[in-house]
Amino acid sequence: MLTTINIPRLNLNDYVNGSSDQKKQFSDNIGKAFNETGFVTVSNHGLSKQLMGELYEEVKKFFSLPDEVKLKYQILELAGQRGYTSKGKEKAKDAKTPDLKEFWQSGQTVSDGDPVKADYPDNIIVDELPEFNEVTLQVYKSLETAGKHLLHAISVYLGLPENYFDDKVHNGNSILRGIHYFPLDDPDSLPADAVRAGAHEDINLITLLIGASADGLEVLTRSGEWYPVKADAEDIVVNVGDMLQRLTNNKLKSTTHRVVNPPTELMRTSRFSVPFFLHPKLNMDLTCLESCIDEANPKAYSDITAGEYLDERLREIGLK
Repeated sequence: MLTTINIPRLNLNDYVNGSSDQKKQFSDNIGKAFNETGFVTVSNHGLSKQLMGELYEEVKKFFSLPDEVKLKYQILELAGQRGYTSKGKEKAKDAKTPDLKEFWQSGQTVSDGDPVKADYPDNIIVDELPEFNEVTLQVYKSLETAGKHLLHAISVYLGLPENYFDDKVHNGNSILRGIHYFPLDDPDSLPADAVRAGAHEDINLITLLIGASADGLEVLTRSGEWYPVKADAEDIVVNVGDMLQRLTNNKLKSTTHRVVNPPTELMRTSRFSVPFFLHPKLNMDLTCLESCIDEANPKAYSDITAGEYLDERLREIGLK
């Protein structure tokens, strides 16, 4: 029998507009879940059902474009950080076979004169789909705002000032990724280890995932079982990334997860998914917080900046 694990459904409005008791309860609940499993699902996150619907419509339109059109938007020297990344490029760390996916990435739009703009490549505009460019920008900004609220709650749980992350994630290096797990005509001919997304941990502070178009997301429990993550259609799934785990000296868990292949007949159909990887600015210091180090939990990581760590990880997953 599969163990039940703590992936609570939390209402973000309780934190953003709630009473002091509701805010404290939200903060305690997300902290406890991030300490135990690294995952929560979140309702009332600020994205309307209509915007989520438009996003999936536009993402599907982009991946339906002919390969020669999509390949115009693949700029290899950007290491997948902007524009299109074709099939067979990305793999999980230590995996031999690439994931069965192609994806699109949009990044930060700096509009307030912040010199950090020079650190980021420009976003790539899809000429064929003007709505795609508008909707992805709108979703990026909405998820960035939701992410900041979630980081406020996490800061409070960690005993830090509520605004601890604000200057670190303002104009941060966050990424919105549209993923297409493409259909396969002959799934039986796949290598044995070919999966939609191999077992991995995310690189960033937190990930906000807009409900995928099909099941498949699983997390690895502490007892070594794979546990399916289910979310209501309008909720988002939020998980801890390695940067936050590192900063908190393993107090908050960046849990291994994967996207498994469905039954053979469903491998002939597409699956779409849109995660938002919330990153800080490249110069953020990820040195373990003193408050998370004690005799029972000695410092587990060397000092590093977010930019240095990102570079190291992009090489490990084959994008650099």
